[in-house]
Amino acid sequence: MSATFGDRGGRQGKLSQWLRGRRPKVAAADDGGREALLLAVAAAGLPLAPAAHPEGPLCSCERVGCPTPARHPESFAWQTQSTTDRAQIERWARHQPQANFITATGMTHDVLDVPLAAGHEALERLESAGVEVGPVAESDDGRMLFFTLTRGTPEDEDEWWPCELDCHPETMEDHPGLRWHCRGSYVLVPPSRLPGDEGQAVRWVRGPEHALPDPLTLLETLTDACARHIGEESDQQPGAWPLRR
Repeated sequence: MSATFGDRGGRQGKLSQWLRGRRPKVAAADDGGREALLLAVAAAGLPLAPAAHPEGPLCSCERVGCPTPARHPESFAWQTQSTTDRAQIERWARHQPQANFITATGMTHDVLDVPLAAGHEALERLESAGVEVGPVAESDDGRMLFFTLTRGTPEDEDEWWPCELDCHPETMEDHPGLRWHCRGSYVLVPPSRLPGDEGQAVRWVRGPEHALPDPLTLLETLTDACARHIGEESDQQPGAWPLRR
């Protein structure tokens, strides 16, 4: 199920316009913008859960040698914890002002995750062709995230089909090109901060007010773009956050 906010045509809503011109430069948004963005994501039907955040070059989880600093959920129960409940998200946002947030995929939506250069090329081609593109985020660690409808849910087992592109938290390094996040996976959502230089973040290119498209309408263009740009991605991919200790 998709949710629409504002105009579904070529025009960006006010939220998207604001997002395009905003690059986070502070440790945590304290002006209400962070909470408003998270609530907009939840209102679009994307379930959220708190995630770790940067503490300098390290991760707030304090795990020695954390392989995915500030990129993993706080709790191992993130799949059941994830919610679109406004009151719960407000409590998390206010009580954990430094926290990043993840969205659990495969419930209402999937995410097609590609190298940044390939993503920019594909987005330009899709928009030029008039293809309906949903929310899109970009990350300063070199990835672009295309949010789509899910291709299956636990309540819809007959429609569940395996795919070699499936990407789960424990298999991230096996997918340097296109990663398809579905059941059992997650991605960071804006406004999330990354370790390293000040301002490293995950931000919206197209905000959550855009309706979620069918992933198959984007897949061919994304895979074609990835085939041309795969060599530009670093060989050093972050390791996965383990699902069990």
